[in-house]
Amino acid sequence: MDITVLGAGRCVTGSKYLLAWKHFHALVDCGLFQGPAEYRRLNWKSLPHPAHAVDAVVLTHAHIDHSGYLPRLCRQGFSGPVYCTPPTRSLLGVLLPDSAHINEEEARYANKEGYSKHKPALPLYRMADAREALRLLETVPFDEWRELHPGIRFRFRRQGHILGAAAVELETKVSGGKRKRFYFSGDVGRYGVPILREPEPYPGSDVLFMESTYGDRFHGDADPSFVLAEEIRAGLARGGVILIPAFAIDRTQEILYMLHELMVDGDLPQIPVFLDSPMAIEATALYTRFIAEHDAEMRQFFCEQVNPIFPPNLQTTPTSRDSRKLNSMGGPAIIISASGMATGGRILHHLKLRLPDKRNTVIFVGYQAQGTKGRRLVEGEERIKIHGQWIPVKAHVSRISGLSAHADAGELMVWLGRREREPERVVLVHGEHEAQKALAERLKEELGWEPSIPDLGETLSF
Repeated sequence: MDITVLGAGRCVTGSKYLLAWKHFHALVDCGLFQGPAEYRRLNWKSLPHPAHAVDAVVLTHAHIDHSGYLPRLCRQGFSGPVYCTPPTRSLLGVLLPDSAHINEEEARYANKEGYSKHKPALPLYRMADAREALRLLETVPFDEWRELHPGIRFRFRRQGHILGAAAVELETKVSGGKRKRFYFSGDVGRYGVPILREPEPYPGSDVLFMESTYGDRFHGDADPSFVLAEEIRAGLARGGVILIPAFAIDRTQEILYMLHELMVDGDLPQIPVFLDSPMAIEATALYTRFIAEHDAEMRQFFCEQVNPIFPPNLQTTPTSRDSRKLNSMGGPAIIISASGMATGGRILHHLKLRLPDKRNTVIFVGYQAQGTKGRRLVEGEERIKIHGQWIPVKAHVSRISGLSAHADAGELMVWLGRREREPERVVLVHGEHEAQKALAERLKEELGWEPSIPDLGETLSF
């Protein structure tokens, strides 16, 4: 079997791994490239293997950088099936149409304002493509083996990263009738964070494909809820509006959980909180539905008929008209909106309006990939381009690192620590190269492993 790294090779985006047997081809993950223009342009290129000749897709989770290329794949002739966990399917019912809508709206807006280099600007895919992708989804419960093809089977192992997130454990026959086991980590979640159950430990395998997003960093010991409260109190003192760009899935729910606790306990005043993301609104409802995925504390809240991800004074703004009404609003108020790295969505309109005012505050609450507007803002750029216009940055910008949904360097070692067997080969993916090199060195020193770090487009033979 050959595996070609079509995404997340020395970068943190576009996860796609093409598994090629003699008469069968499958993708593990089918993500969209986000961030720098040179990566986003890759979304427009056809895969090196024809889409109609891809026999199946197995998704680790619903994040767009792991699932968002599916409608594009369908547009090129892919006809399924796509395997995922039941919560992932529900989230994709929100995420993929939203992604298609954003693509269509951004093309429309670019044509209206004339800032696109292409005439006319076209969407990467349309709503019809998203609906076709959703039609192909087939759910597989956690821990249940499913035949992918004769001699090839897989199962999902819970990862705790977001609702429904899984690792993919795949077993295939090799020469001599033996079996070889591959383990794709997907994105490894955190330990001791609210809402979701913790990731299941890595059990061991012949081959391990492992994410490395925070391979060189630690989230720190500071309580992120305490830091969030401090940042919000400082923002209130400035007298403006507090913007929180947040990923619609998991990060938004975690922020809502913290705001609920802080306001109920009196650590923050009960100021208006606006959730301005249709996707996040729907996702939050889904987080309350899949109770089996909740950790013990979250389940206890629901037993007491308390919803801990709906803080006091929470208001939702599902329509564009509702969102535009926020433009005339002064502080104090908190607006939570997507996307978390300011790569698209309604948050761009809020940033465009609020960044020039020094009374306002922007709090980033997660990883900011290279080349994203979020990364440039937290690195202190004095102006930023939004919708073709240069916007001065006068607002206070900060970042809370401890809120990432990704395991840090220490937690990755914890995740590995209970394995029952050693892998023969370790492949590091989904990380910026410096983070990968640091993690590779640590794995070599502490475990005696010799990981490889493939580049985009590289093919590995097994």
